[in-house]
Amino acid sequence: MALPEFRSSDHSPDGLAAARQRMLDLLRRHIGDARVIDAMAAVPRERFVPPHLRHRAYDDRALPIGEGQTISQPLMVALMIDALQVSSGDKALEVGAGSGYAAAILSRLAREVIAVERIPELRERARGVLAALRYENVSVHSAGSHLGRKDDAPYDVVLVSAGAPHIPRTLLRQLSEGGRLVAPVGTLRHQELVRATKTPHGVDLERMGPCAFVPLIGEDAWDAGDDIVSGRSIVP
Repeated sequence: MALPEFRSSDHSPDGLAAARQRMLDLLRRHIGDARVIDAMAAVPRERFVPPHLRHRAYDDRALPIGEGQTISQPLMVALMIDALQVSSGDKALEVGAGSGYAAAILSRLAREVIAVERIPELRERARGVLAALRYENVSVHSAGSHLGRKDDAPYDVVLVSAGAPHIPRTLLRQLSEGGRLVAPVGTLRHQELVRATKTPHGVDLERMGPCAFVPLIGEDAWDAGDDIVSGRSIVP
């Protein structure tokens, strides 16, 4: 999946608004669900990136958010959420909340969003931004060694915002029947976006193209003790 890229260097409010409009124009060419585009339009992405990068907030590329992590490019976020086929009554789980941006998008589409994040600094920052923006149907929790959050399962949709070596069975067990899970799956440096749909007969898998994410850490994923994983971001 070769994704187009645009960049903005204008720091002014008008420049940011123009960059936001370019992002939305791009999404309309690639995303079929108007609800996803409306949600992306409604969430101020600049609030989820470091202040010195706010003029780059609507660039279609990943940006660093600290702690060796990134906020994914807008089109990738939209493609993943579009693939989840979220309904207004759905309960959603995001694994790897990072900045909280994808959880904010999901909050405008789903009934409730449970997000988990393992890095305390990012978790507290995401909570603060989401609270300031009054996304009251989102909660951000500490991620333990067990992936997801079993106490709040089952979930209708699960968004995995970090790269895994395979579809985590732990998360499939937290998915309701008919539920959808979207995750980057592959090596530490290169993954493929995969959608898993839980059916009465098993799990249907659909491959959706290449991508690159920071690693998913935990049981049934990558080991935090791995020298490569415990280094900085693995995004090329």
